[in-house]
Amino acid sequence: MIRIALPKGRLGDKVLAMFENAGYACPEIHTPSRKLVFSTDKVSYFFVKPSDVPIYVERGVADVGVAGSDILVEHEPDVYSLLDLGIGRCRLCVAAKEEFKDDFVSPLRVATKFKNTAAKYYASCGRTIDIIKLNGSIELAPILGLSDVIVDIVETGTTLKENGLVVKQEILPISARLIANKSAYKFNSTEISELLQKLQAQREV
Repeated sequence: MIRIALPKGRLGDKVLAMFENAGYACPEIHTPSRKLVFSTDKVSYFFVKPSDVPIYVERGVADVGVAGSDILVEHEPDVYSLLDLGIGRCRLCVAAKEEFKDDFVSPLRVATKFKNTAAKYYASCGRTIDIIKLNGSIELAPILGLSDVIVDIVETGTTLKENGLVVKQEILPISARLIANKSAYKFNSTEISELLQKLQAQREV
């Protein structure tokens, strides 16, 4: 049995469909229930908060899982990244008010929940920053003067536009990745390799 950690929400629904189309169906998961774990003799699924998926995989509770590349870059979990699933595509960007111009003198105030990624990006630019860690409504920070810019995920750009913000730089593209626990990959290589091949086929459809 392969234990799989999936992210809750729309991405998890898309990923589950890929797994099922690859031959890893679990009918029980589609019935009304308060259960948290759904199993067959072939696979065991459980849904967790997207940012927690790498933790379950790294700690060996799950053999494999699906996480956004933004989470992997931010937290650098000790796991194998096996496959870009080609879904959940978006971008991690720097955004600000359209009229904002960086003076490159005073520290740039950056509001974000991606502290590590933002710090690395601006370090590579040689720019001194003041990071403001936020967990929600990041777009509000420059509107109310809490920050000069934000570093956040951009999918369509609609939310930015509605709040008078524009993308200034793109830091990295994001997509969903299949990840594996290192020990599980070593000792269950046959099962995980078979899963990987079938998901690769799904990705190419």
